[in-house]
Amino acid sequence: MAVINVLAPHVANMIAAGEVVERPGSVVKELMENAADAGARNITVELRGGGATFIRVTDDGCGMAPEDAESCFLRHATSKIKDELGLEAISTMGFRGEALAAIAAVSHVELLTRREEDEAGTRVALSGGEIQSIGPAGCPKGSVFTVQDLFYNTPARLKFMKSDRAEGAWCVQTALRVALGRPDISVRCIRDGREEFFTPGDGKPESAVYALLGRDIALSMLSVQGENEGVSVTGFAGSPSAGRGNRAMQFFFVNGRAIRSQSLQAAVEQAYKNTLLVGRFPSCVLYITMSPGAVDVNVHPTKNEVKFSSEKRVFDAVYYSTLNALQGREDRVEMHLSRGTERRLHPAGPISPPEPKQPPSEKAPARPTEKPPVPTGQMTLELHSPTYTYGKGMTVTVPLRRSAQRESAPRREEAEPSRSVPKSPAAWEPKEPSAEKPAPVSSAEPVRLVGEVLRTYIIAEQGERVLIIDKHTAHERLVFDALKARGREMLSQGLIVPQTWRPDREAREMLEENAPLLQELGFGLEPYGEEDMILRAMPEALDPAQAIPALEEICEKLKTGSRDLARDGILQTIACKAAIKAGWDTDPMELQVLADKVASGQIKYCPHGRPVAVTLTRRELDKQFSRIV
Repeated sequence: MAVINVLAPHVANMIAAGEVVERPGSVVKELMENAADAGARNITVELRGGGATFIRVTDDGCGMAPEDAESCFLRHATSKIKDELGLEAISTMGFRGEALAAIAAVSHVELLTRREEDEAGTRVALSGGEIQSIGPAGCPKGSVFTVQDLFYNTPARLKFMKSDRAEGAWCVQTALRVALGRPDISVRCIRDGREEFFTPGDGKPESAVYALLGRDIALSMLSVQGENEGVSVTGFAGSPSAGRGNRAMQFFFVNGRAIRSQSLQAAVEQAYKNTLLVGRFPSCVLYITMSPGAVDVNVHPTKNEVKFSSEKRVFDAVYYSTLNALQGREDRVEMHLSRGTERRLHPAGPISPPEPKQPPSEKAPARPTEKPPVPTGQMTLELHSPTYTYGKGMTVTVPLRRSAQRESAPRREEAEPSRSVPKSPAAWEPKEPSAEKPAPVSSAEPVRLVGEVLRTYIIAEQGERVLIIDKHTAHERLVFDALKARGREMLSQGLIVPQTWRPDREAREMLEENAPLLQELGFGLEPYGEEDMILRAMPEALDPAQAIPALEEICEKLKTGSRDLARDGILQTIACKAAIKAGWDTDPMELQVLADKVASGQIKYCPHGRPVAVTLTRRELDKQFSRIV
C-alpha cells in the first residue's frame, strides 16, 4: 500500500498560501504592489473587520484583458517576467506569480477590471481558488479586488489570528509602508468607514512623510543624501534629540520596495553613536536606489528580505550618508508643499513649528516643551533614603542627601545620563512585608566592597573569591523581583502635569486594546484627541522622564499576544527603566547592598537572562600571574 500521496491542486494551493498570506496585512501588501506595478496613480484601500471580513483595493492602473483576468489566478502566472533571465534583474514589486492564487485559495474573491481601450470590463468571482463565474461588466479603467472571509476554509490559520483591532492596525501599517515607499502614488486608506490616511502622490518624499508619519516627526527630520559606488541614498533621518524607545519608525526602501534589514539598521544606529542616548533608537525614512541586478529579492515568499551583492557597499552608503546629515544638523527638511496638497493635509493653515498641546490640569496649564538645562559644577542631590533589610530585624537606612562634584565623562559616555540613583525606595525593595524573606548574608563569609570601576562594575571580595558585578543588571533584577512580589497590587503615582504622546497607529491600537493590563500595572493612559494619548499616572518605581520611553518599549512587548508574557515583559521594561544605569554616580552603601545580594545567591541573572556577575577565585588569579602551575 502506497504511503506517499500526491496532494490535490487545491490542497497544494492552500499550503502555498500559508507562505505568502500570513495575515490580512499580507493581502493588502500584495494587492497594493500589484496596483503599483500596473502603473496606478491612485490606490484606495478599504478594510472591515480587521481585514479578515472585507478588503477592497481599487486602482486606476492599466487593467487587464478578459483572458488575462481569468488566468491571473493560476499559480506562477505573471506578467512581470517571461523566463529565468528575468530573475537576474527584477525591477517590479511582484514577479513570483503566487500572490493572487494564494489569496484566492483561502477566501472569496471578486475582480473587476478594464483596460482603457476596452468598452466593457470583466468580472471574475472565485471561491476557494475555484472560478464560480466570469463575464463582462461595467467598471472604470483599472482593477478592483475584493477579498472576503479570509481563511474561511483554513480554520488552523484562522484561530491564530489576533483581534480585529490588532489585525486592522497591522493592515493600516502595511498600507502605510507601501505608500511611504511610493510618494508618486496617491494612497487613501479607509478602515471601518473612517479614513486612516491620505497621501497626495505628488512625487515628493517629504509630502509622504508629513502625511503618513505626522507633522511633529516630519519637522524633526534631517535631510539625507549620498552615494557610494552606484548605491544612492536619499531620505530623512530623525534628530538625535527625537530618539525613540523602539525601531518602529525606521523605514528602509530598496528601489521602492519596503524591506527589513538588520544590516541597514546597524548602519544607521552606528552613525548615531555618541549622539543618541543609550537605549534610544533613531527614526529614519531612507530610499536606497541601486542596480536591480545588484540586489536579490527572490529570498523569501513575502519579499520583505533581500540580499545585496555587496553588503559592505550598501552599509557604507547608508552609514556615511546618515553621518553627514547628522554632522550638518542645521540642514533640516523644508516642507514645500503645493497649495492643494497643503489644503488637503493641513486645512487649518500653513505649516508652522508644532505648538505644545495644553493637557487639562487644574494645577499646571501646560507641560514644558524643553527639559530645563542641567546645571554643571557643584550640584546637590536630594533623594529619599531607602531602607535595606538584612535578615530578621536588621535594617540599614542610607542617607542620600549629599553634594557631588560632576565629573567630566569620557566621550563614549556623553550620551548616558549623569544622575544618581532612582528616587523611589520601592525601586530597591518592597516596603510591605513579604512571605518570602530574603536569605541573610552569611556572617562567616562577609562581603567587602573594594570599589567601582568604569562607573559600571562593582568589585567585591568574599573569602577566596573576587566578584565583578554589573550594577545595572543586578539592580534591574532586584527591582523586577520586587515588582513581581507585589502581585497585582502595583502602586501608581499621579502626574501633576500630564504628559502627551503621539504613538504610531499600530502602537495606539495595541495600547487601547491592553488598557486594563496597563492600568493594573500602574499606568493611567487614555486617548487624547484623534492621534495623541495622555499619560496621567505611571508606576511609582519609574522616573517621569522615563515614562514615555517605557511605553514605547511596552508596545513591542504587547505584540507577544499572551497576557502573562506581556505582563512579564512590561515588568522587565519598568525594572530596566527604574534601575541605576552604567555611568551614574552611585553611593558606596548602595553598591554594598547589591554586592551582598549577589554574593548570597539571591541575584544570579537579570530579567533578560544575562548573568549579573563574574567570579574569579584565588586559584584562578594565581594561575594568571604564574604563582602556581
